[in-house]
Amino acid sequence: MMGATEEQFEQARSRMSSLKTDPGNDVKLQIYALFKQATQGPCNTPKPGMLDFVNKVKWEAWRSLGAVPQDEARQKYCDLIGSLVAAEGGKAANGAAVPAGSGPAYETLQVTTEDDITTIKLNRPAKKNAITTEMYNDIIEALNQAAKDDSVLTVFTGAGDFYCSGNDLSNFTNIPEGGVQEQARRGGELLRKYVKAYIDFPKPLVAVVNGPAVGISVTLLGLFDLVYATDQASFHTPFSQLGQSAEGCSSYTFPKIMGPAKASEMLLFNKKLSAVQACELGLVTEVFPDSSFQSEVWTRLKAYAKLPPNSLSLSKQLIRSTEKTLLHQVNDAEVERLMERWTSDECFNAVMSFFQAKARL
Repeated sequence: MMGATEEQFEQARSRMSSLKTDPGNDVKLQIYALFKQATQGPCNTPKPGMLDFVNKVKWEAWRSLGAVPQDEARQKYCDLIGSLVAAEGGKAANGAAVPAGSGPAYETLQVTTEDDITTIKLNRPAKKNAITTEMYNDIIEALNQAAKDDSVLTVFTGAGDFYCSGNDLSNFTNIPEGGVQEQARRGGELLRKYVKAYIDFPKPLVAVVNGPAVGISVTLLGLFDLVYATDQASFHTPFSQLGQSAEGCSSYTFPKIMGPAKASEMLLFNKKLSAVQACELGLVTEVFPDSSFQSEVWTRLKAYAKLPPNSLSLSKQLIRSTEKTLLHQVNDAEVERLMERWTSDECFNAVMSFFQAKARL
């Protein structure tokens, strides 16, 4: 096979950095291995230790290429990047319905405004809409824009079969130069800012839970004004399994909504709720049959969006004003606790065990 030229290889590297859709960990491992083989030849570095799980997986991917020549690896790298770019180009025509120039474009969100409703749709269906660090910043920006636009309601939902699977745990593997302490500090500040955007949001906020919800996508529901769910949805907060603690103000909102004992089942003991159970406990406003979920919910939301907007916004702010200061205090306390958790051996070992269990599947 004729190998790609150095110029073609460099062009492929540039195109790789311009991809807007996360191709997934398996493909990223292929890309990494081909790049290393193309630039350094066959793997001859020592195998990372058992606890260095991320680098161990990357090493094994590179090692699996054996004696593939560098020019052949360059060609395969170029072919793979070319196929990803072509696939993304095919999707571009089906992108978000926001007209050009109407607002910022987001890589992993679809933000549209129609019928006086701004919809923020998490758009990583292949990753069950897991939230990356970049997505946190994008959602904060989308909320800030929605707070100022002419829409009456703002709706959160997910693309595909999942509402959201919570944090993308790869967020925990990108350790900056300052080490784990610096990673925890940055993560804490981002989380504080993220939850604050929901606490301070001035308009009615509606969750359209189209499938399973996990982690922070569940804990934040206590800050929404309406939560509509398909009967196929479930609600899971597996914090203690990962050596972590509650966030999204759920340490306050959940006991207030469902009582301390039921809240503890979820937040301490990882109990997963069905949509019907979540509705019975007050976390969900109403549950709809999956077959008619979208049509019933959106018919209702379009009717709500015709109500006088200032009346809705000011009434919401009256309802929330008595506890807004408290919610900010709860957010601060939860973030401080999580920063301590993220730097603990207990959390590190629990997250590594999760990755190792996934690798064995």
